[in-house]
Amino acid sequence: MSVQLPTATGSFGDKPEISFPTPNAPEGLQVEVLEQGTGDTVEVGQTIVVNYLGQSWGGGVFDNSWDRGQTISFPIGVGMVIGGWDEGLPGKQIGSRVLLSIPPELGYGPRGVPQAGIGPNATLVFVVDIVGVE
Repeated sequence: MSVQLPTATGSFGDKPEISFPTPNAPEGLQVEVLEQGTGDTVEVGQTIVVNYLGQSWGGGVFDNSWDRGQTISFPIGVGMVIGGWDEGLPGKQIGSRVLLSIPPELGYGPRGVPQAGIGPNATLVFVVDIVGVE
């Protein structure tokens, strides 16, 4: 049985909108490269620069960098961000647009982040544009 992942509008650099194909999220971490970049490969320990949009599976957008008008940067693969990002982004190329479906155990778990609109045990979906490394 194939996994049905959300779809995202737009291309690299455009603020995406996410549509969900089913009410139920797939199991485990799912990573899909929506647009393949041509830059260097992101390696564990590098500080990456991204634009992103985050949404709970079937729910609303809880955060995105496009509306703030600025990218964010952080070390990847070293525990500074949620596990789904640490596992799903290394090995991708700069200039790529990546869709991540992140299960609760690699996101915010049973507590969620209620103040951000992330419920307990929420599956998170992110569209991430890998802009560069610092």
